[in-house]
Amino acid sequence: MKNIIITGTSRGIGLELALLFAQAGHNVLAVSRKIPQALLGNQNITCLPVDLADENSLTQVEDFLAGWKHVDAIVHNAGTLIHRPFFKTTTADFEHVYRVNVFGVAALTRICLPYLKKGSHVVGISSMGGIQGSMKFAGLSAYSSSKGALITLMELLAEEYKETGIAFNVLALGAVQTEMLAEAFPEYQAPVSAKEMASYIYDFTLTGGKFHNGKIIQVSSSTP
Repeated sequence: MKNIIITGTSRGIGLELALLFAQAGHNVLAVSRKIPQALLGNQNITCLPVDLADENSLTQVEDFLAGWKHVDAIVHNAGTLIHRPFFKTTTADFEHVYRVNVFGVAALTRICLPYLKKGSHVVGISSMGGIQGSMKFAGLSAYSSSKGALITLMELLAEEYKETGIAFNVLALGAVQTEMLAEAFPEYQAPVSAKEMASYIYDFTLTGGKFHNGKIIQVSSSTP
């Protein structure tokens, strides 16, 4: 039984991932702005209503971890997306996206560091749009650039903490049929469901840290 923190659990991949870990008997701390009904009542899941864009909101996680003592894995799954032409994308838009997709990841990781131990695995969920040289899509300047920043952050953490035995890796996902994708691109149908991708992330979170550190794994069967 492991202690797993997952962000962005209100829907999509994060929701499916929380259920997978709980069904396997692991303890799950589900972090999201909204708490979904599907997670309530599960004895293996604790839900905290946390806004990653507000660093003060993360004190709830800090208080909770005092009872856990250690964290075996973090899946930084939460993300926000703005689909808008660049000339209409404001500084406030960029700041909001980066607060969730980058600054929130950094802040939560800092809080968890005292509880991470040798063998712990920190997984950043990025996007193929954040991979240098990959195909890019108009209207995603804030989102894709933030996912590129997340990749670099995780590489740096892997280097900085390599002597501790804590692994930091990134999964750069291709298109997955989630509510966020449907909202941004209503006519696009992704080849992979949220549940299918959650199953892949579940396995990687439990075993990937043994074989990878500071790596970016591209998880895409298509372009995007």
